[in-house]
Amino acid sequence: MTPDFPYSRDLVLVGGGHSHALVLRRWGMQALAGVRLTLINPGPTAPYSGMLPGFVAGHYTRDELDIDLVRLARFSGARLINGAVTAIDATRRTITVPDRPAIEYDVASIDVGITSAMPDLPGFDDHGVPAKPLGAFAARWDAFRHAAEDPHIAIIGGGVAGAELALAMTHALRQMGNQPVVHLVDSATVLSHLGRAAQSKLLAEIDKSGITLLENTIVSQVQADGLVLEDGGFIRSDFTTGAAGALPHDWVAKIGVKTHDGYIAVDRMLQSSDPALFAAGDCAHMIHDPRPKAGVFAVRQAPVLFDNLRATLSGGALRPYRPQKDYLKLISLGQKSALAERFGTAKSGPLLWRLKDHIDQKFMRQFNDLPVMAPISLPRTRALGLQPEIGAKPMCGGCGAKVGRAALFDVIAGDGDDAAILQTGGVKQVISTDHLRAFVADPVLMTRIAAVHALGDIWAMGATPQAATVNVILPHMSPDLQRRTVQEISSAAAQVLTASGVQVAGGHTSLGAEMTIGFTLTGLCATPPVTLSGAKPGDALILTKPLGSGTIMAGDMQGKARGDDVMTALTVMQVGQGIASKLLQGAHAMTDVTGFGLAGHLSGICNASGVGAELTLDDIPYLAGAVALARSGVQSSLFADNQTGAGVITGPDDPRFDLLFDPQTAGGLLASVPQSDAKQLISQLKDAGVQAAIIGQITPGSPAINVV
Repeated sequence: MTPDFPYSRDLVLVGGGHSHALVLRRWGMQALAGVRLTLINPGPTAPYSGMLPGFVAGHYTRDELDIDLVRLARFSGARLINGAVTAIDATRRTITVPDRPAIEYDVASIDVGITSAMPDLPGFDDHGVPAKPLGAFAARWDAFRHAAEDPHIAIIGGGVAGAELALAMTHALRQMGNQPVVHLVDSATVLSHLGRAAQSKLLAEIDKSGITLLENTIVSQVQADGLVLEDGGFIRSDFTTGAAGALPHDWVAKIGVKTHDGYIAVDRMLQSSDPALFAAGDCAHMIHDPRPKAGVFAVRQAPVLFDNLRATLSGGALRPYRPQKDYLKLISLGQKSALAERFGTAKSGPLLWRLKDHIDQKFMRQFNDLPVMAPISLPRTRALGLQPEIGAKPMCGGCGAKVGRAALFDVIAGDGDDAAILQTGGVKQVISTDHLRAFVADPVLMTRIAAVHALGDIWAMGATPQAATVNVILPHMSPDLQRRTVQEISSAAAQVLTASGVQVAGGHTSLGAEMTIGFTLTGLCATPPVTLSGAKPGDALILTKPLGSGTIMAGDMQGKARGDDVMTALTVMQVGQGIASKLLQGAHAMTDVTGFGLAGHLSGICNASGVGAELTLDDIPYLAGAVALARSGVQSSLFADNQTGAGVITGPDDPRFDLLFDPQTAGGLLASVPQSDAKQLISQLKDAGVQAAIIGQITPGSPAINVV
């Protein structure tokens, strides 16, 4: 979302826990003018704890378990930083995430949950799987259950969480045709925090499921194949998990605010001893009214947290959070049955599972049914031709900020090389300029992508990058936020450019409607530049990155793309092509695949070289999620123009064919190489970590492309 007002304050949410997910949703509907919102989370999704036992048992898919933080951040207008926080300095008001400059804040909130790691238990770090954080556990369990044969499971910790996991794991493995051996081990009495009636019912379910219960048993070591007990006994285990209590993340105690047993101490306003720092969920300890670590409290803290963050940023009055004295505990029993406890009474059965499922599904629908971007409202009286120019879909920043190939082709009198060639004495130099309108709100991520995108023109000529100037347009914001943003951009630009051997020679900044980042680059040619002309019939065509970034970003803006697919695409966009360029310096012709799409850029080679080409759809790599989005009709705003500008091209009715016209941001290199060298080059590229593939060949005849 483009802000209507200049930014003047930074609000940073650390962690994508339940409270913060609900805050983001409400922010999307009621944003505070002048606030730049940031979410930091180690991954594009956040699992919902209420559905974890159902996921473990096989009742829910991973998609059903996860809150998609990428979609939620897009909806709320937040910049999403994909990384794990390792430190917060409350004095300097900075947040540390590895591999990026410090993130400054005016107000911050922490909702990072807890961990059930067991650092003091020898061998657990190497061979055990903590039940929390939930995301890592869910991924490890999913991989194990699909590969398990004669599975033996050990759960350390006999609380409710351990019992739920034991029952769920047993059910899931039996459903897959296994006869699992499951041990639930506790150093004291199991289920001691439950009332007598609930404890009795849950113990009966454990016994009925054939789970071996070991109470008052001390584990002395975790090994790859099982548990060594203090009394000398041994329990075989192929999958050992820890659910014995909870621990705060170690960096939390070092923030510089008051803590309680390592948890952030908060008052009734959910505010720490530092008025600019809030905390919610399991990582917080409510001083005035302590409560157990349960998701229900995080959910009910969210409205109060939302109001108090807004009040702190706007100078308003804060309101207290008043937790309920007791709450309905719904415990999964492996099969589609649940146990309910409240006020000391307990009941169980399938009806209670249906109640639990209804509550959980209702919670998740809040994040799955987000409104999409509304179309622009046009005035009743307007210029002729305005509506088609606005288009039916939002213009994406990477590709949509560019002019299509059809619009440019006649103006520039055909295809030009990726960079201009300069002759200075006996030295050949290339020069090019490129910029991107921001399609994600994180300046660091956008800078990295923009730098790789601009460097692509230099690499495509087979040149070595030499020098750069940086050009930045910032959206209107306060001088302090300008400083923070320019600092982030400068640091990220220097990181990418220095790694590519580039000397930054200066730049220019200005203010405008939205963030735009660009680079003017030069490169030196130790060998003759590789141009568009020179492709020969029989040459193999090599592509060094998968296609689909334009479609995925269009899907992201329309709220249709999966968050993990978006994050994968953004990661691929940040991958430089310097190594690929060096290995492909002997190519007959080369270009980088960017705004005109694969078809348009290949057409450029064909036109300049006077040849045709044949592509094989099955051999072309695609980004995860791109084909599914194309099949559903998602297209970039440049698709139609690129299709018109690609020239003569024939192919099947296939969504993969449509992706040939998809404009790419920071795309791969497309090289025409001698057929005899192709396999060796692919081997070398893959050894260097490049996602390269032979996707077709150059053919004799007129400049036409045939796709099979």
